[in-house]
Amino acid sequence: MARTKEFDPEAALQSALELFWQRGYEATSMADLVDYLGIGRASIYATFGSKHELYLKAMDRYAETRDPSLLAELSQPGPALPAVRAVVRRFAEEAASPELRLAGCLVTNTAAELAPHDPAAARRVELSWDRVETPLCSALIRAQAQGELPEDRDPRALARMLFVLLQGLRVVGKASDDPARVRDAAEQALALLD
Repeated sequence: MARTKEFDPEAALQSALELFWQRGYEATSMADLVDYLGIGRASIYATFGSKHELYLKAMDRYAETRDPSLLAELSQPGPALPAVRAVVRRFAEEAASPELRLAGCLVTNTAAELAPHDPAAARRVELSWDRVETPLCSALIRAQAQGELPEDRDPRALARMLFVLLQGLRVVGKASDDPARVRDAAEQALALLD
């Protein structure tokens, strides 16, 4: 007879996500996971697989909870540029926030730590990045069609520039305690939309 799990796998996955997000992949040992999740090593392996598989599942969870809100923000009816500006400013505020900045973004952290040598992590990073860049591009195309963005602007190139800025805000915000650095960069980028 199979034993019943004595823990909630969803809560354990959320806890693993939080630990990986705080420490990164390499700095989180299996012993750390056992301690933080409060479940045995064998249960972790039986439920999630290896540490690497658990990390990838944590990335998937992160994407499920983070990415859809951006699409919702950028696809509201009406003028599109105010929504784009609000997203960029929100990213800047999060990057400058004392409570949020030190964790950064799990995807950005993974891009720097694992993506160069881990194809599975790199695929997840690319998918997440597409879920940021594509809605930005769609909003800028809409803005141009509605006369908010000059005709001589390239919405795809602007979306890519803003996407790279958003990722940079997260990296710089995590490492710098000068909030003006990320806020000024965001405002200068937004000036390009005028």
